[in-house]
Amino acid sequence: MTPRGAAPRRTAAGGPRRDRGAVLVEFAGIFPLILVMLAMIWQCVLIGYTFSLAGNAADEGARAGAGADGDAEAACEAAATAHLPAAWEADVSCPLVGNVRRAEIDLRVPVLFPGAFNLPLTVSGSAGAAEEG
Repeated sequence: MTPRGAAPRRTAAGGPRRDRGAVLVEFAGIFPLILVMLAMIWQCVLIGYTFSLAGNAADEGARAGAGADGDAEAACEAAATAHLPAAWEADVSCPLVGNVRRAEIDLRVPVLFPGAFNLPLTVSGSAGAAEEG
């Protein structure tokens, strides 16, 4: 719309300027880029969450293994995997180094949705606790 009393804008050919829908076309062109950026941000969140899970699971496993009566390695592995969501694939080892029970966990990072596919990236977490008794 033109203000009252003003002449309508004209193109070089002399006809009235028609730019209705230009914003919609521009948005349609940029929308895939917005989706890609959101996916990349979400993937970074999943990587960070995997680091957090690996550290916590290793800490819980080492603590359970150090205070276990009997099979400390089994208790360590059970405690470590109990604190992980089922969608994260983990390799857990709980060696005794000196008098310290170590828990070492390798988690594979999921791609966008946990449980579907994994990135070729492994996040490691490790912790130790002194053996009790």
